[in-house]
Amino acid sequence: MKKFLLSISVAMFIGVTSFAQETATVQTPKIDQKQWQHASIEKDSIYGVDTKDAIQFLKANKRKPSQIIVGVLDSGVEITHPDLRENIWVNPKEVAGNGKDDDKNGFIDDVNGWNFIGGKDGKNVDGDTLELTRLYVKYTNLFEKGADKEQNKSKFPEQFTEYQKVKNEFENKLADAKQGAAQYGQLSKVFTAAFPALVKEWGDKELNQKNMMSFQPQSQEAKQGMSIFAMLPQEAWEGKTMKDFTTSVLEEINEGLKYYKEQVDSNLNISLDPRSIVGDNYEDLTEHFYGNNDVDGPDALHGTHVSGIIAAKVGNGIGMDGIAGEGNVKIMSVRTVPNGDERDKDIANAIRYAVDNGAKILNMSFGKAYSPNKQAVWDAFKYAEKKGVLLIKAAGNDNVNIDEDVHFPTVYDTNGNVVSSNVITVGANTMDNKNLRANFSNFGKKSVDVFAPGAAIYSTVPNKDGEYKDLDGTSMASPVVAGVAALVWSHYPKLSVQQIRQVIVDSVNKNDQLKDISVTGGVVDAYKAVQLAEKIYKEKKLK
Repeated sequence: MKKFLLSISVAMFIGVTSFAQETATVQTPKIDQKQWQHASIEKDSIYGVDTKDAIQFLKANKRKPSQIIVGVLDSGVEITHPDLRENIWVNPKEVAGNGKDDDKNGFIDDVNGWNFIGGKDGKNVDGDTLELTRLYVKYTNLFEKGADKEQNKSKFPEQFTEYQKVKNEFENKLADAKQGAAQYGQLSKVFTAAFPALVKEWGDKELNQKNMMSFQPQSQEAKQGMSIFAMLPQEAWEGKTMKDFTTSVLEEINEGLKYYKEQVDSNLNISLDPRSIVGDNYEDLTEHFYGNNDVDGPDALHGTHVSGIIAAKVGNGIGMDGIAGEGNVKIMSVRTVPNGDERDKDIANAIRYAVDNGAKILNMSFGKAYSPNKQAVWDAFKYAEKKGVLLIKAAGNDNVNIDEDVHFPTVYDTNGNVVSSNVITVGANTMDNKNLRANFSNFGKKSVDVFAPGAAIYSTVPNKDGEYKDLDGTSMASPVVAGVAALVWSHYPKLSVQQIRQVIVDSVNKNDQLKDISVTGGVVDAYKAVQLAEKIYKEKKLK
């Protein structure tokens, strides 16, 4: 679910797009905004998850944590990041680098997890198509090519109906991507040409109304840069330096250009088929043993950010703190998500791998609109349920009601029945109590269980010396809940998967804005969750 998020400063130049979003942080809370997900609604008036009070409660009740493994099914994790490396799972039965399957689990040298989108030769899938593209190619071959194309339309009426929908959606999406790439390419040229001169002439003065009114640009390039400023609202640049502002805007523009170029070159490229890199028999859903042990992969930004939210080292004075507590959680990286849509076969195998190797919680910050092999994923859900493993998944970032527009993987089968009882689906909330649901977050009275902080979340990103970045998305909200679940379950390990799920959903902080767009109508709260877990332990006389 890697999705480019556009700020208001850049959105002003290109108008509204399907993914344009503004991080809704209107309030200025008296907390560290880089750690706002830990805030307390009672003490800070911010819908964070109140991590600090939860930890204090656990200490007061003399609860000692047991180790818990969280599987991160994602793009890969930089396991050497300074804020993560002490909290990375190490397979105790595997000898690193000896080229043998020491623990006889079918995976060679799976020391820190596994990579289901890599090949035996060490190569990795980076860019991949959307499931929409794969279906478009499949149906085009069936209904537009070959001698049987007309016969196939009547022979496969349901598929032909879906093809018409897929064809329209694919063509529209490709046209939008090409337009977006052209717009961002032009913006990049304009900014690159105009802003260096503007920065030079402006100097170190603060950007404010007074300085802006008195500034007289000299060069043609600087004048062009100032004409761009006339298009921007004051809040976009107020109080910043010209250098910092233009640098951040140019970074966003280049990110937007990269996003759209990836769509054109990879996600919507009907000629791209990187699956040969993996070397499996893709059509064989019973095949489980393929891939390699490169758990970082070529682009670990998304998975590293997710992992930091869950398990960045607490109290080390760098970056930010993970939610799950100190020393009691280990991250297992299971690389499954390329720069494109994940594949059902890989997701099913990733779930089974993580479950079989000791993970008790799986974070799944991904999703897509089509799932041709959804039964394989549902079977994996049931397998995890049978093994007592909790699945936490992101609701998606399309600002739609997923009761109506299904977001896969879903916990509901084609008849609307619940597939398994071990899943929590998470929407994203903001720091702004007046606009609590993040405006990109999917929602659903039936399909979204809870909300959690997911806008402007500061966390780890790949850099051997340690780096951090704000990202938005339900991809960030899901690991917040995974972190809360890990914090609770590691201190109350005798709870069943159904009990831990119930503790999470029953302890939310309710808000009227969420009551008609989610099952619980509330935001997850770690403090209330540990209190409820403690109550269950005492009632059942557990130790």
